[in-house]
Amino acid sequence: MERINKETVQLHINEFATQEVYLHLETTNGAYASHFDESFFSASAYIRNAKITYENGKIAGDGPYRVGLKLDIGWVYGEGLTHFELDDEGRLLLAGHGQDGKLAIAMELSKTPFR
Repeated sequence: MERINKETVQLHINEFATQEVYLHLETTNGAYASHFDESFFSASAYIRNAKITYENGKIAGDGPYRVGLKLDIGWVYGEGLTHFELDDEGRLLLAGHGQDGKLAIAMELSKTPFR
């Protein structure tokens, strides 16, 4: 993965717009951290292979970035994104890594289901 280039990522987001795609969105602030520190509040979210069609999408911010996808009935939104890759299978992979290098968010789009 490489650091996000807003213009490049925006082009990739546009390529997936107005067609049915699969979404993977996952966030965590250290789901297992409470095992080591019971005072640490842990939260996370996970969705995989949700079929969506978005009208348009936008990357915003100065880094870390946020990506919003406008659906007919609302929005999908991810914040804290730092890296991206268009992989060999044509999937757009976006990730956000904290100062410690640990993954905090993953937001991925694909024309085929994730395995």
